[in-house]
Amino acid sequence: MTSIIVALPKVDDAKNMKNLLVRSGYSVTAVCTSGAQTLAQADDLNDGIVICGYKLADMLYSELHDNLPQGFEMLLMASQRFLMECRDKDIVCLSMPFKMNDLINTVEMMSSSIAYKRRKRRERPKQRNPEEIALINEAKLLLMNRNNMTEEEAHRYIQKTSMDNSTGMVETAQMVLAVMR
Repeated sequence: MTSIIVALPKVDDAKNMKNLLVRSGYSVTAVCTSGAQTLAQADDLNDGIVICGYKLADMLYSELHDNLPQGFEMLLMASQRFLMECRDKDIVCLSMPFKMNDLINTVEMMSSSIAYKRRKRRERPKQRNPEEIALINEAKLLLMNRNNMTEEEAHRYIQKTSMDNSTGMVETAQMVLAVMR
């Protein structure tokens, strides 16, 4: 579930926005009236959406956007004249007054985008440090020398064994070295 922070200068407007989103099936993590509150809430989360107005109690949307942690997207709700200045800033804009359907569709689009990015981050292979690479290479060399395997065959053996045993390649290489030494 995507974290949503509503940041509007008037607390009643922010609570109404939260209620609107909750009625539409979204969970709102926090309601804030200042940029500092919003940033404090965002720092505790990995990613999410900040729905905000043009001006908060202590900063403009642009300063808030510049200070948001990586992984957060901003939905700016403002009048058309203010939206013209933020066209090139990687901010999703919604013109006021808005239709509820437009808001919900926009939040859904942003949530899907964040979920996609989250999946891509998880699927990215973990980078190994030099010690782990050396350990895997040592296990491959041992397999190549003792079992007359090519480097590809040794790598595939370690890879397949690690998948079969639900262990990482580093742990499997350690087991190969422990058994064959």
